[in-house]
Amino acid sequence: MSIKKRIVGVVGLGHVGAHVAYNLGMMGVADEVKLCDKNADKVASECNDLMDAAYFMPHRVVYKVVDYAGLADCDVIVNAVGKIELLATLNRDSEMENSVKEVASFVDKIMAGGFDGIFVNITNPCDVITDLVQKLSGLPRNRVFGTGTGLDSSRLISAISQQTNLEHHSFTAFMMGEHGNAQMVPWSLISFHGKPLSELKGDPRFDFDHEEMTKRVINGAWTTFKGKKCTEYGVAATGATVVRSILHDEKKIMPVSAYLDGEYGETGIYCGIPAVVGANGVEQVMEYTLTDDEKAEFKRCCDAIRGNIAKAEQFWKK
Repeated sequence: MSIKKRIVGVVGLGHVGAHVAYNLGMMGVADEVKLCDKNADKVASECNDLMDAAYFMPHRVVYKVVDYAGLADCDVIVNAVGKIELLATLNRDSEMENSVKEVASFVDKIMAGGFDGIFVNITNPCDVITDLVQKLSGLPRNRVFGTGTGLDSSRLISAISQQTNLEHHSFTAFMMGEHGNAQMVPWSLISFHGKPLSELKGDPRFDFDHEEMTKRVINGAWTTFKGKKCTEYGVAATGATVVRSILHDEKKIMPVSAYLDGEYGETGIYCGIPAVVGANGVEQVMEYTLTDDEKAEFKRCCDAIRGNIAKAEQFWKK
């Protein structure tokens, strides 16, 4: 009898990738984490540092440095490549050309090695790069998806928690649309353990300034970036949580960048929406009833993503 190890690959060992690798160990998600980065000195140092922390992890975890071909037996690969200094513009689209060219340079190498698992993309612009990874890998769309509005939803939940003084898991709320400026809050779907937000009018704790709250969530990344010139804890925790849902087959409903094939009237793009995540990747897109205003706003978000996908194609189809 042999017991299958849970093997996860992380491509790109910058601020985000290194923290994803760390969380995969500290959260007890993976048995083996394979690290891949074009900077040999950086990835070797990160591997050594992570192995120094392995003693304090809940179970045995082995970290290894590999090349692209060495990722072949991974169950899940997390793409976290990027160039953080490009975010100085405070717009994730500024990363597009660099991200597209980097991803286009290695996905075929990973696939040539025989990889047949699930890709989870973090690299920005998230929805655009997730679309690119799927096209270049040829994997089924449900087995390529991104963290999308998962982090943005966490920011929304944190903001609601702070205003209401309620614990983060005591209510349901999420962001939809682009992991970027073109995202929206479906206010009609926010509920407090079954009680809709609309039924809590009159209590100042639940009187939200919709415009201010949306801006707060969208600008949350830049608030973090301003002082430390990166974001890492929140997005890395998001990525590790997605991987855990896959490897543990949790069937967890969570906001991710998933492919839309008619849901919400949209087709042919990856977009941040709630979906069931399990062993088969995105197993179901959750289609909720939106108000007419929310439908119009979500369509604007999707149009922005569609436009960015078209822009990205010029960088990898040359």
